[in-house]
Amino acid sequence: MPKPIVIIGSSNVDFIMKVDHLPARDETVTDAVFMQTFGGKGANQAVAAGRAGGDVIFVNCVGDDPYAERMLAGFRESGVDTDYIIRETGISSGAALVMIGEGGHNYLSVSPGANGLLTPERVDAVRDLIADAAYVLMQFEIPPASIARALDIAAEVGTPVVWNYAPANPFDITQLDKVDIVVANEPEATTLTGIQVTDITSARTAAQRLRELGARTAIITLGEAGSVVATDEDAAHIPAFPVEPLDTTAAGDTYCGCLVVALAEGQSLAEAVRFASAGGALCVQRMGAQPSIPWRDEIEAFLLAHL
Repeated sequence: MPKPIVIIGSSNVDFIMKVDHLPARDETVTDAVFMQTFGGKGANQAVAAGRAGGDVIFVNCVGDDPYAERMLAGFRESGVDTDYIIRETGISSGAALVMIGEGGHNYLSVSPGANGLLTPERVDAVRDLIADAAYVLMQFEIPPASIARALDIAAEVGTPVVWNYAPANPFDITQLDKVDIVVANEPEATTLTGIQVTDITSARTAAQRLRELGARTAIITLGEAGSVVATDEDAAHIPAFPVEPLDTTAAGDTYCGCLVVALAEGQSLAEAVRFASAGGALCVQRMGAQPSIPWRDEIEAFLLAHL
């Protein structure tokens, strides 16, 4: 049997406002369009990997609020194993307020809620799960100590880790030597390396720096400019698919979820990045986090149309 993909991370209840422009400080923008959906970087990546055809197990904590069961049902509908999601009591699930303006750009504010209870002890409890995984995929919306513990366990049992350094938070940079693939966008890569990433050339420099810091492979995503992928061979640029974005929420998460599925299937790194880019391109053309994440047949059709 193929090994599963284990995703350790956050989940949120999203409250979204779509406006014609993002407000300035103290400005009120009216005539917004409201949506209530589900998100969180870990959950988005789990849903993306499940819909892309992966065998996905999600390790997460949710609260005892009315949204939790609906969230779990959505995971299961997307092919995600929810057996390792813990229902906490006396606390709400994570929540996010999202405001989306022109060009799909957004403001986000997040309340961690039950995500903060995904402790190192909870990570220790899934050690065997990590040991049996094809890949572990993580982000940075759970406690840093829990990320560190998962990296330690994965290194001890020999399971490769894909770590999406998002959002950018303080981190012990020496732990990058336990990361097989680090994925970061421009500001996240800038935070990690101290190199201002603004274009393909600076992304190449930063990606190579991430490898010098310990990561075996570094991927820097550049939105419509594509991805820079640094390995021990070179730092290659892989173009994005040209699309008109409506909402960039969850595009990076979709990219990461699809990337890990393709790698677990044995696709080459270049093929996996192209597969991930197709997933992200489909995502940005739709509103919301999880509602925008495509299914496998959509990604394959998109790739066929862009040979």
